[in-house]
Amino acid sequence: MHSADSPRRQIILGALLPAFIFSLGAGAMIPVLAPFAVERGATLAVAGIIAAMLPVGQILADLPAGALAARVGDRRAMLLASGAAAVGFLAAGLSPSLITLGAAILLVGAANAVFQLARHSYLTEVTPVHQRARVLSTLGGVHRIGQFVGPFLGAGVIALGDMRAVFLLALLTAVAAGVTVVLAPEIDTRSARTSGAPRTGFRAVIIEHRELLMTLGAASMLVGAIRGARQQVIPLWGEHLGLDPTAISLIYGLAGGIDMLLFYPAGKVMDHLGRLWIGVPSMVGLGVAMAVVPLTGSAAGLAGVAVLLGISNGLGSGVMMTIASDIAPPQDRPQFLGAWRLLQDFGIAAGPLTLAAGAALGTLAGGIWAASLMGPLASAALLRWLPRYSVHASRRTRRRAGLQ
Repeated sequence: MHSADSPRRQIILGALLPAFIFSLGAGAMIPVLAPFAVERGATLAVAGIIAAMLPVGQILADLPAGALAARVGDRRAMLLASGAAAVGFLAAGLSPSLITLGAAILLVGAANAVFQLARHSYLTEVTPVHQRARVLSTLGGVHRIGQFVGPFLGAGVIALGDMRAVFLLALLTAVAAGVTVVLAPEIDTRSARTSGAPRTGFRAVIIEHRELLMTLGAASMLVGAIRGARQQVIPLWGEHLGLDPTAISLIYGLAGGIDMLLFYPAGKVMDHLGRLWIGVPSMVGLGVAMAVVPLTGSAAGLAGVAVLLGISNGLGSGVMMTIASDIAPPQDRPQFLGAWRLLQDFGIAAGPLTLAAGAALGTLAGGIWAASLMGPLASAALLRWLPRYSVHASRRTRRRAGLQ
């Protein structure tokens, strides 16, 4: 199916370049989504609901994404997702009503779920295990770079036209991502998985692996939760401190810029020493950095903590994708990854809700501290359960399994 050294062209054209291009469009769209809705008559509350359709669509499509990839193959699933995203971006830009806009963003979220799962499954198939962490951490890294660069491209497009032009940009990136997939050497991942005795759907896969999903899957939810909270903690605390939007944006951008730098070293450590050597320090670091946020009282203090958040999150680039690839059953990989991503996406949604609950109760700091506990809890869960299910947890587990 693949040689000892997976061809770079398969990896780059088949997943990494499409992931970067796809994330450029999403990154450009996300910052303008709420203002675009308001411009069309939405209240702030309605604009927030429309923006929430993106993660809602992703959560709703996680399990169907696994079933689709299992049925048509990872490569075709990426192509279908690129086409669906292009339709969604076009419908959003031309939307005659807020309902149409919300439905279009829901479609984009669903397409994003299919695209992410299919490229993850594809890379797991074409990459040898001794290079898996480096490749998947690079996937996480190029996604971060795309999300970082996208808003700047969007701002440039708006300066030349209006906000509708951002959706045209996103449409073009979705089409370009699909074209790069077409140019990649074709690998029939579906036939490789179905050469044995495949199952008919994700229900049987979930039932068979329910213990794993309830234990190590809980760790995945905790990781998603603190990462979801991390995305909102700087804007919320910056607003609490009374900082102007420009300062908040610069501090947020600082964290994002540092986040992009550590993906390859993280993957190298995971490949050589095991997944725990990155997963545990990353989650502990995120928890500690987030716990310090309420202790800051100035832009400089918040910027310092933003650096720590960026380092900790960047250190964990690709770790949960790598773990999922390690433990996914080869014949039922897409279905399993769909269930795994659903748990993680629930966590990502729960993180910001924890902060919002604290703010609603009159103590944003309390919400931040509650969210920060998810970091050490995730570390403890990884330490407890990962060695049980993955021989690549550490060098010790590899030695026990007789691996070099």
